[in-house]
Amino acid sequence: MTIWTDIDRHLIRYAGPGKFSPAIIDRAAGSFLFTEDGRKILDFTSGQMSAILGHSHPEIVATVQRQIGTLDHLFSGMLSRPVVDLARRLADTLPDPLEKVLLLTTGAESNEAAIRMAKLVTGKHEIVSFARSWHGMTHAAASATYSAGRKGYGPSSPGNFAIPAPNTFRPDFTTADGELDWRKQLDFGFELIDAQSVGSLAACIVEPILSSGGVLEPPVGYLQALQEKCRERGMLLILDEAQTGLCRTGNWYAFERDGVVPDILTLSKTLGAGLPISAVITSAEIEAAAHERGYLFFTTHVSDPLVAAVGNTVLDVLTRERLDERSAKLGLFLRQGLEALAEKHSVVGDVRGRGLLAGLELVAEQAGELDAKVTQRCLELGLHMNIVQLPAMGGVFRIAPPLTASEEELSLGLEILDQALTDVSSAGS
Repeated sequence: MTIWTDIDRHLIRYAGPGKFSPAIIDRAAGSFLFTEDGRKILDFTSGQMSAILGHSHPEIVATVQRQIGTLDHLFSGMLSRPVVDLARRLADTLPDPLEKVLLLTTGAESNEAAIRMAKLVTGKHEIVSFARSWHGMTHAAASATYSAGRKGYGPSSPGNFAIPAPNTFRPDFTTADGELDWRKQLDFGFELIDAQSVGSLAACIVEPILSSGGVLEPPVGYLQALQEKCRERGMLLILDEAQTGLCRTGNWYAFERDGVVPDILTLSKTLGAGLPISAVITSAEIEAAAHERGYLFFTTHVSDPLVAAVGNTVLDVLTRERLDERSAKLGLFLRQGLEALAEKHSVVGDVRGRGLLAGLELVAEQAGELDAKVTQRCLELGLHMNIVQLPAMGGVFRIAPPLTASEEELSLGLEILDQALTDVSSAGS
């Protein structure tokens, strides 16, 4: 009996129509994964877009080993030094008035807590998000998720609405020169919201760059205009920086580019560099209003000291090694390499993203089949890639290597992707 027999017999398949990767991973180090049969695979997704310091970073390993032997888990009402330190240090990285922190486990959980807080503070229940959004699989987070996973599960939370996601490559509202008219699109979206709302708009939750939505980056000015729409309606603006937060885009936080400060910020994946910790961060005013109304969000692992200690180590490394600057520099190197591939391969329609979160969109008529073949060929050649397949879009590769990756490792990934595109295109011609 092989391990694949056990997999087929005992594991619940949780990725929709997707399949498990056809390799059993034995260990990981830096930018690479190593399979049980001895293969070496370059990880271009940082695990689940999380391992920003690479795999098995020695300082993370040392922190886990030390903390697991002293203080790992507590009753939810108890506090520890790592939790308080991490809350203070996160606040120090953020603009005023973001200073109050709740430490949780996953991105879905942090978004769930943020939405719950927004509803309680505003006394309203309607939530707006992007039509290509992904905020998690728990109830309120899933109800605000539109890129996948809505069919077959019955009613979502009442009062959830979607507005069009700004897609500069495939614009739905256009200016006279064919560019995305995002202001007209945003106005149209909120006209529809206003027509459907029962007067109970609580919050808008969006990603500064929609990752699962195809690495869509709202144009400069969009988030400011969105915040104005929220202010006009008495809504809170929640920014979900699960993938963009903590230096990945070349800034500590993606929203810095846009000159906005959200009412509530959520962090997750990158905060633990691969370990499960997330955060909700808001103002003292909002926290006080929530507390006065009896805000309740107990979980088994709220304020756990083990992962909080890891979060502190992540901040240590990000600060000491100036990984925001490194991400900006490596992101430019990666962007130039992807643009060279776009010039060489006609099937590549667009290159987009910021820092070390990049998207490469394929535009062939049979893009759905092509993406899967390119992904498979990359894995055969030693590169793990992730493809986003959404209706009305081609396949979009999400590329998010660790911030600690070297130019040589990025070059290797680009070479393998180039070879995969060549092999698959040749086989189909």
